[in-house]
Amino acid sequence: MDPKLKETILNPILKGNPITVLILGICSSLAVTVQLKGALVMAISVTLVTGLSSLVCSLLRNTIPMRVRIIVQLVVVALMVILVDQILKAGEGTYAIDKQLSVYIGLIITNCIVMGRIEAFALGNKPIPSLLDGLANGVGYGLILIIVAFFRELFGSGTLFGIQILPAGYIPNNLVILPPFALILLGCIIWAQRAWDKDLQEK
Repeated sequence: MDPKLKETILNPILKGNPITVLILGICSSLAVTVQLKGALVMAISVTLVTGLSSLVCSLLRNTIPMRVRIIVQLVVVALMVILVDQILKAGEGTYAIDKQLSVYIGLIITNCIVMGRIEAFALGNKPIPSLLDGLANGVGYGLILIIVAFFRELFGSGTLFGIQILPAGYIPNNLVILPPFALILLGCIIWAQRAWDKDLQEK
């Protein structure tokens, strides 16, 4: 594999993670991580929207006038969000999750990660690398969501994907399901990543 393409795929997941390194998409990481199922659906949704939006904007990059590029990007992203939302509504097993996440699915339109990757990468690169960059950033975002949701649901409810994991006598810790705990947990992940990767530490 081309080293540049390999870096495009791997960098957003590890060294350039959009949440823990670039500090983007923080709000949704606090809001939709109470349950693992909701976090997983949100992660997949953002990944699809980011990847497809980057692909379309890359295909159109030479035809979009610079003065209206933001409007065009918003239209493309909004279209992808609508498609993902309709797919969730149509799915028998995902309709309830869509109702739970309806507000946050719509807010993907304003997600800094989606617009950021279009501006920083898709408008200056070919379609396939742009698609891979968008998908990789979505995966990096989703990975953090799933890690945070894993601990919040496990210790906040004693379950994973709604299935009881901890003993029946376990008393759920209500603090864990509150947004401040998600912020604390996210801070711990950021600290752990910087402790592990010396390149991310401020000189």
